[in-house]
Amino acid sequence: MSLVLNDYLALSTILFAIGMFGAVRRKNLLMLFFSTEIMLNAVNIGMAAISKFHGDLTGQMFAFFIIAIAASEVAIGLGLLIIWFKRKNTLNLDSLQSMEG
Repeated sequence: MSLVLNDYLALSTILFAIGMFGAVRRKNLLMLFFSTEIMLNAVNIGMAAISKFHGDLTGQMFAFFIIAIAASEVAIGLGLLIIWFKRKNTLNLDSLQSMEG
């Protein structure tokens, strides 16, 4: 059983929809970061599949750079989340209304 391009794009679409639903619905900052990571991985799957289908490495290289950017985003984002949690004792998005020190 071989998978065709439509199968990979369907998986990518489902993952992106799950990530979008999580980003819109969640009130927790950590879950918001997880949802954006799911969306980035969905885009990576789509680009890598289209790249393989066309026999070109461009999409795979873009996916590689997105993975690198996502890794740095997670490192910085989790650091900010730890600082925010130490100050406010919550990761609720409603507590972001005031950005006072």
